[in-house]
Amino acid sequence: MPTPEVSPGASRERFAMTRPAARRLRGMDMRNEIGEVVAERQLEAVAADGSRTPVTVRFGRPRPDELSEHGDWCCPYQILGLGEEGEETVRVAFGVDSLQALLLSVYRARLELEERARTAPVRLDWLGLPGLGLTVDPDQLRGADPGPMAV
Repeated sequence: MPTPEVSPGASRERFAMTRPAARRLRGMDMRNEIGEVVAERQLEAVAADGSRTPVTVRFGRPRPDELSEHGDWCCPYQILGLGEEGEETVRVAFGVDSLQALLLSVYRARLELEERARTAPVRLDWLGLPGLGLTVDPDQLRGADPGPMAV
């Protein structure tokens, strides 16, 4: 029986939406396992009164998604010290390869940090940089002159 043609975007959308449900049904939720930590960032949550609380973001080593039929990868991350008790759950971002999974993990962690800071309410600080140093913009680091790295 031939496999029906499905546009790549639609297929990935469907696959992404059903993946968490499939894990819960199979009892194989990987989100509680960060594994080997390959990167960590120390931030501070600054309250309105100026008090500071440490916040840690940890990223696990990207690994193949054991439930993927397409060779996808996942990368776990965890935020410690910001949010209500029990919100220190390890979360996972998925990608088509290890690099995309890692980059999406950093992206999702940044979005989650911003949301938790709004809810707390606190201001997050890391060396006074915008985006908590979780985005890379070479022009921002060098100033307006693109220099030899310009494409």
